Amino acid sequence: MQYRELGRTGLRVSALGFGCMRFLSKRGRDTWGRSIDQAAAVRLLLEAADLGINYFDTAYNYHRGASERVLRDFLKQVPAHQVLVATKSPVWKMKRPGDFRRLLNVQLKRLGTDRIDLYLLHALNEDSFRKALELGALEFLDAERRSGRIGFAGFSFHDKPFSFIPITDAFDWDFCQIQYNIIDMEEQAGRAGLMYAAGKGLGVVVMEPLRGGDLVRRLPPAVAEAWSLPAGRTVADPCLRWIWNHPEVSLILSGMNTSGQLVENARLAADALPGSLSEDDLLTVERVQRAYTGLHRVGCTMCGYCLPCPAGVYIPRIFNIMNEACMFPESVIPGMSYNAWLRPEQKADQCTGCGLCEERCPQRLPIREKLRETHALLAAHAVGGES
Repeated sequence: MQYRELGRTGLRVSALGFGCMRFLSKRGRDTWGRSIDQAAAVRLLLEAADLGINYFDTAYNYHRGASERVLRDFLKQVPAHQVLVATKSPVWKMKRPGDFRRLLNVQLKRLGTDRIDLYLLHALNEDSFRKALELGALEFLDAERRSGRIGFAGFSFHDKPFSFIPITDAFDWDFCQIQYNIIDMEEQAGRAGLMYAAGKGLGVVVMEPLRGGDLVRRLPPAVAEAWSLPAGRTVADPCLRWIWNHPEVSLILSGMNTSGQLVENARLAADALPGSLSEDDLLTVERVQRAYTGLHRVGCTMCGYCLPCPAGVYIPRIFNIMNEACMFPESVIPGMSYNAWLRPEQKADQCTGCGLCEERCPQRLPIREKLRETHALLAAHAVGGES
């Protein structure tokens, strides 16, 4: 196993971390709920530790709390110095300042420990961070870090790129967790956020390296042709190596739920060193990125000239979700993004047809027509899961 520095924390972490969000049910199915096969999950975690993985990531809400309990059973069977546990505070559940400490106590009990190595504010965005500030979250983190009940403080991020730097600058964070992969170079924190955080000395944990598996299963024909991999080499190989090629990345989290996935990813992690990709490898990834872009249905560059919309419609984000649905037609993520994460007033069906956006659009897009088309597709998308 390859190990890297987690920013300035002094911790050496395995380049591959274990994301405890996608354990299987007793019937061998993916599950977001409580009905996981706990014994099988613990066996997989033990196998991961044997392969040299020392970073295990969970959260208050993963498997509705069952994930933290699985880790408790796992931790009973490994030496305390061998593994690091990261879990996350559910900011969206907080109503008053004391809730942060109350729910930390719940998590300590679930994990069966008196100390959490790495503790994050979960899924921060501009709105949730404002709420966290009002409720004293940063003072809470500072106090718990000084008390020793948490070792290091961090945050995971799900928002627009321009929200990342203010959050990063607001506190003496030890590390952060961002979504980054061959498709999401400009989405959320993106490459700019990766470089900024690493430049400040934060450890950078990368989540969704395969976009929940969307990058490796049922590839569109144009994308499969662009990869043109030799027999025996899976798409996961270049996708993960591309991320590890960045020296700013401390570790990749993978939501592995089978021994086969675990063994393959651990094998890749052993020699995927920073700067190890060849020029041909990098050109192949660029070809794949162009193939995905070619699947877009709306030529929106997300420049934002169409905003503000008088009705409040979040036009660039809606078109971004639409293009994501075209790239990954079987993914539940676009449906979640549109139906669960956009506010009602931001959705496409709120368009009044005033046409102001089309007057401003440098691409001269038929925005009103595309909004109707987008809503018809995305409103029917299945919504499920938790992040």
